[in-house]
Amino acid sequence: MASPLPMQCVASLRKSGIHLRAAALGINTRHYSSKKGSSTEYLNQSVVPSMHYQKSLPRLPIPKLEDTVGRYLAAQRPLLDDDQFRTTEKIAQDFQNGVGKQLHEELVAQDKNNKHTSYISGPWFDMYLSARDSVVLNFNPFMSFNPDPKTEYNEQLVRATNVVCSAVRFMKTLRAGLLEPEVFHLNPAKSDTDGFKRFIRWVPSSLSWYGAYMVNAYPLDMSQYFRLFNSTRIPKRGRDELFTDEKARHLLVMRKGNMYVFDIVDRDGNLVKPAEIQSHLKYILCDPTPPAAFPLGVLTSENRDVWAGLRDKLVAAGNAEDLRIVDGALFCLSLDDESMKDHIHISHNMLHGDGCNRWFDKSFTVILTKDGQAAINFEHSWGDGVAVLRVQNEIFKDTTERPLVNPGSAAAAVDSASAVRRLQFNLDSELENGIKTAKENFDSTVSTLTIDAMEFKKGGKAQLKKSKISPDAVVQLAFQMAFLRQYGQTVATYESCSTAAFRHGRTETIRPATIHTKRCSHAFVLQPGQHSVEQLQAMLRECSKYHGQLTKEAAMGQGFDRHLFALRYLANSRNEALHSLYSDPAYAAINHNVLSTSTLTSPAVNLGGFAPVVPDGFGVGYGVHDDWIGCNVSSYPARNVHEFLQCVHKSLEDIFTVLEGKTLG
Repeated sequence: MASPLPMQCVASLRKSGIHLRAAALGINTRHYSSKKGSSTEYLNQSVVPSMHYQKSLPRLPIPKLEDTVGRYLAAQRPLLDDDQFRTTEKIAQDFQNGVGKQLHEELVAQDKNNKHTSYISGPWFDMYLSARDSVVLNFNPFMSFNPDPKTEYNEQLVRATNVVCSAVRFMKTLRAGLLEPEVFHLNPAKSDTDGFKRFIRWVPSSLSWYGAYMVNAYPLDMSQYFRLFNSTRIPKRGRDELFTDEKARHLLVMRKGNMYVFDIVDRDGNLVKPAEIQSHLKYILCDPTPPAAFPLGVLTSENRDVWAGLRDKLVAAGNAEDLRIVDGALFCLSLDDESMKDHIHISHNMLHGDGCNRWFDKSFTVILTKDGQAAINFEHSWGDGVAVLRVQNEIFKDTTERPLVNPGSAAAAVDSASAVRRLQFNLDSELENGIKTAKENFDSTVSTLTIDAMEFKKGGKAQLKKSKISPDAVVQLAFQMAFLRQYGQTVATYESCSTAAFRHGRTETIRPATIHTKRCSHAFVLQPGQHSVEQLQAMLRECSKYHGQLTKEAAMGQGFDRHLFALRYLANSRNEALHSLYSDPAYAAINHNVLSTSTLTSPAVNLGGFAPVVPDGFGVGYGVHDDWIGCNVSSYPARNVHEFLQCVHKSLEDIFTVLEGKTLG
């Protein structure tokens, strides 16, 4: 059963998607009420059990094949000339009437036999885990925390201790079923109330979603949350595996490429005293051990098959137990000895760093620099941004509102030297050479990445909403105009969208390059004097309306990308020859996403970032705030990111000028 979601809900859901190699996008932080929660053990004690809605979530719909083909052709239209489009149209219609029809029927039948999950979940896991490229730059994104408003709490040891304690509290709250379920409230006055929560908790799980739906509340899928803690991606030849050890009680800490572990949960399952955690972290920060000569962490940045082979050699050399300790750790805390110079420095450090002081395969890593800048870098195969952003929001709220240690706190007088263990691995010359080569490959790759940022201060969400224009549509249009101004063409563009409103939903793609944005971009950039202000305003409204429709369709599981992907996956799994739709140059081109975009706004998050998904692309993270718009963009040498951002700024200036009723200069 899939009920339509109202547009306001869709807009919020779109933000929570994370796409392949893209930055986390967030559902705006809400207030999660605290009920009778122990001050040190739990963040809150939700009246409604954490997974109460999970059984009754609606299933992700498989679109009708004719709708998918129609949407695919509409997205291809602005990218192709007339002859190319006619060819692609003919191929797509042949697919729809023949092989595609059979595959679609098989997919629907398969879906009916697997009602516990979604049609995209298995193939999507497979796609990630079978990818052989390094997870660094290609998959792992980062989100940096805002500084603590109380500046003295940003001191590295204090902030690290508080973040670790809050993360454990989150984990305990989640595992006890006391974490507030992730729900989007369209009418909080009705649904986000103690009365409604007391009522809905007694509604059976199999019906609870419908109860929430009746009061305009939309529970989201939380199936990915169990992989947040104690989880790691293990490299295997051909296809990696996900490993989780919920019994493990220790934290993995990295500093100067050295790896340390100590328990942060005691034998009774309680949080270790914050003063003891502080003492152990202080011990690590004061450890005089020199930087690791052969930092094992850099191997997690290697090609997955290469890393799998080296891991087998590590096991053979007697390191199996220590590797299992790394894999089972609650999460990784990377303590960096460097201070950050600016936003660009933060982006580079949090996205990739020097490769030595990270274990990129952990489900997530909290990075804390010498000057207290903090961020989360996360591995992407196990889940999307909804779960990671929830952790980040909760950690930020908890550490800033209820910190368990403060700048005056004394570390406990405990024997940290016996509580903290530095892992020491047996390495032979082959492994040492593998680490050396991995570091050389890492350095050579990240040296090609450029990141730049821009802030547009002449308007934002408030003004656009007054003009009844979608803020997201405007920024996406600005990217189209900018690329046209810089390179003279319209290219494949990807915007991520969450389908977390459905059971085991992942993401869908919004395709922001449309015939409307192409027409509008040409009018603004190439023919500024040929249209009246009213005509330009009408074009902006048309772009906004169509973008809103695409957004709604994607959030409802009605895009075309995942459906076509699943049909191809099905054909491949049966060793059937692929239809010419998949070998059409136009199909390759629309999946070569030169503009890969993701949006993020949250009170906890300062900025998010990711690398381009293709060598000649841009990785575009952006946020639309009440009175300003920010972009954090990456590129490789094939593109000029500085010039692109100048063109984005100029495009936004032009759009706001026209919306104010002025002619373009």
